[in-house]
Amino acid sequence: MGRLGADPDLIRIGNCSGFYGDRLSAMREMLEGGELDVLTGDYLAELTMLILGRDRMKDPSLGYAKTFVKQIEDCLGLALERNVQIVANAGGLNPAGLAERLRKVAADLGLDAKVAHVEGDDLLSRAGELGLGAPLTANAYLGAWGIVECLNAGADIVVTGRVTDASVIVGPAAAHFGWGRTEYDSLAGAVVAGHVIECSTQATGGNFAFFTELPELGRPGFPIAEIRRDGSSVITKHEGTGGAVTVDTVEAQLMYEIQGPRYAGPDVTARLDTIRLTQEAPDRVRISGVRGEAPPPTLKVSLNTLGGFRNEMEFVLTGLDIEAKAALAQRQLESWLPVRPAELEWTLARLDRPDAETEEQASALLRCVVRDPDPNKVGRAFSSVAVELALASYPGCSFTTLPGNGSPYGVFSPGFVDAAEVPHTAVLPDGSRIAVAQASETAALEEVPPPDLPEPLPARETRRVPLGTLALARSGDKGGDANIGVWVRTDDQWRWLVHELTVDRLQELLPETAALTVTRHVLPNLRAVNFLVSGLLGQGVAYQARFDPQAKGLGEWLRSRHLDIPVELLS
Repeated sequence: MGRLGADPDLIRIGNCSGFYGDRLSAMREMLEGGELDVLTGDYLAELTMLILGRDRMKDPSLGYAKTFVKQIEDCLGLALERNVQIVANAGGLNPAGLAERLRKVAADLGLDAKVAHVEGDDLLSRAGELGLGAPLTANAYLGAWGIVECLNAGADIVVTGRVTDASVIVGPAAAHFGWGRTEYDSLAGAVVAGHVIECSTQATGGNFAFFTELPELGRPGFPIAEIRRDGSSVITKHEGTGGAVTVDTVEAQLMYEIQGPRYAGPDVTARLDTIRLTQEAPDRVRISGVRGEAPPPTLKVSLNTLGGFRNEMEFVLTGLDIEAKAALAQRQLESWLPVRPAELEWTLARLDRPDAETEEQASALLRCVVRDPDPNKVGRAFSSVAVELALASYPGCSFTTLPGNGSPYGVFSPGFVDAAEVPHTAVLPDGSRIAVAQASETAALEEVPPPDLPEPLPARETRRVPLGTLALARSGDKGGDANIGVWVRTDDQWRWLVHELTVDRLQELLPETAALTVTRHVLPNLRAVNFLVSGLLGQGVAYQARFDPQAKGLGEWLRSRHLDIPVELLS
């Protein structure tokens, strides 16, 4: 590749999207802000696939990220002028349709752009025979090698369907350096760099626990990975943009949505316990030492199903006797309903405080959520009955919601299929098709033996303060599970954290996890522990099992809990 005449041992890959709905101006900002070889974008998430599936139900020609088309309409000429190739998974459920749309955009602009796409991930028509049930969407996570074929054929733009988030970064690096399929350490290094930059500004200060330490966040710049031939990289951003790139902002993204020390993908399994981070200069963090292993023999499949219909009503409870008011409303509503929905859940959020100076501070929220396959049972038959309580229930009865019909909700579940069952096809700019072989070497995932732990700190004077006084955290969702990564900055803090923050202590601090299976993994190189909380999010983000359906605030809740921490660690 190397069309900019850049260093053959270095490729500069930027990112301009971390989700469908990210900053629309980011593509132009990245192209104008400084030198790049490739610009990538991640537009897909578990919820996005459901949204695109519903789009496709209404119009079979859709199913891709429409905002990406707007960005290309605005920036294609600039990208061609600067010789920057664009690689994005914005094709969603219809990469071929997006590629055709982009060719029309180029023709309308009078530009000669070579557009290629990658397909094969969509398994919907074969879901039954593959044992995946009857979902709305079924997409296997493909790897980077179809992207490599498209770039090697001279594509200016490559769009894919469901590839792993890091693949849009790994593909350009593998094409640039000519890596082989078994150069696992180099590939794993690129996977880690890709994982860091694929969520856009989360690597440059967005959603960062110690945000008050950063320069004015404003509009943080989007991240760049300068990847070298050996797979090591430097994470940075364009000069003069907002935010910051530090060891901690990079580690924050590394800890996002991971499970254990092995980070499995279709091309390589990266060992997260081998990563080393070094602050080379302001806004420049080196990632090195990453080891890789052969990928597993199966591919993960993202399955989305329409689970039924959902509705909710939220009551405001003010002043005294909050618990009794909530109990009255619950008894009344449940007894007044003509038919009980399949699921009916109550949550009381005690946001009120005694002797409050404002009415809002004196109020709690009582939420009732209902779900049922029959939309009538969760429609007006539910919400209008709730409103009928307005003059017949507790004193001060009011609502934050209006009566209305229920809305469909989705259920996410992961599936797994033998990699040999999944086609992987690169459709080149000239229309020719190349079948991409699956990995020739595979290795079943096994538990990594627990590492040796440092000696615990001797008993010292302690102070009861929030965990977040010294610890950082980042949390997120993986289907119905949630992860919480927690890390500290010094060796002595690590000696305390790794012995103090056990599974039992986590479940004590976060009682909502107490009845669930929690698994802890230790990452000494990063001074980090990662917890996987199984089932906390029910059946995925669209199911909305909690008020924080993607567990984005879970780590911040943990940081707010108080512990007895050695005083010497707090300075």
